[in-house]
Amino acid sequence: MSYTFASATILLLLITDPLGNIPIFASALRGVAPERRTWVTVREVLIAFVLLLGFMFVGDGFLRVMNLSQLSLQIAGAVVLFLIALRMIFPRPPADLAMPEGEPLIVPLAIPALAGPSALATVMLLVSQAPERRLEWVAALSVTMAVCAVVLLLAERIQRLVGERVVMAFERLMGLILVAIAVEMLLRGLTLFVRQVASAAS
Repeated sequence: MSYTFASATILLLLITDPLGNIPIFASALRGVAPERRTWVTVREVLIAFVLLLGFMFVGDGFLRVMNLSQLSLQIAGAVVLFLIALRMIFPRPPADLAMPEGEPLIVPLAIPALAGPSALATVMLLVSQAPERRLEWVAALSVTMAVCAVVLLLAERIQRLVGERVVMAFERLMGLILVAIAVEMLLRGLTLFVRQVASAAS
């Protein structure tokens, strides 16, 4: 499945889901002093960005070491995206989110809220499909993280402005789009697998 800069950015935004992470960040930052919340949010976004950027550059080596093909990564990525999308459409109650006491560091905001398994698999998939466009994927990731930072820094204002129900409805809409992307990835992966099997048999 070939991606452009725009489609890769949209895909990363759907997966990192900044609007859906607003309640998680609000809950995790509730015990943090108001004057430190901006710094903590920016720090967690930067940590997530560095981790995802690292996977972009070591992803190829990781696949070779684990003897994984691009096809297996695409099918696995499609399954993970599908599961993430279902959680966006049918979210768990907020009570299920266990937040550590004190100021959060890395967990649960940078990982897994922003740089979760689906985001890590996606950046590896982008690079494995078109390694010569790595700088383009880095730019797409940079735009994604910048949008996440802006949305999360304005989380309280967004909630007050549009209301929690609108935020939830928009997140479910993004989940529906992500389901379609995951199904498309899975179908393309299975089609390629069938072609490879047929070619090997002949």
